[in-house]
Amino acid sequence: MISLEICIDVPDLERGVRFFGEAFGFSKVSEPYPGVAVLEVGETAITLLEKGEQSRPSPHTTDVRRYGRHWTPVHLDFHVDDLQAAIDRAVKAGATVEQVFDEPGHSAIAVCADPFGHGFCLLANAPT
Repeated sequence: MISLEICIDVPDLERGVRFFGEAFGFSKVSEPYPGVAVLEVGETAITLLEKGEQSRPSPHTTDVRRYGRHWTPVHLDFHVDDLQAAIDRAVKAGATVEQVFDEPGHSAIAVCADPFGHGFCLLANAPT
């Protein structure tokens, strides 16, 4: 059996908990270790890991964590019923909207960044 845990590095744990709560409705369900918070909304869980700016992700690299807007080949997609309401909540919580695509015949999508520089997308659920 395989299970998946999504972990997100943030420079300030409480700020991360606040952002994901305000933007997406996540609630902190546990803090198993100092600097680690498990958040849930519905059946979805994420784990926030407090990692300082400029800290090294591995002893085998000279690269360091940067929390300005950055590109990574992995990002989160949040499927939402009301795209504009989700955009408004995310922006109010500290996100930045970079692009919105709303083409007839396709589900609308907003490409965004959280306050920690991580990209994410908001995707409008197709009407049922």
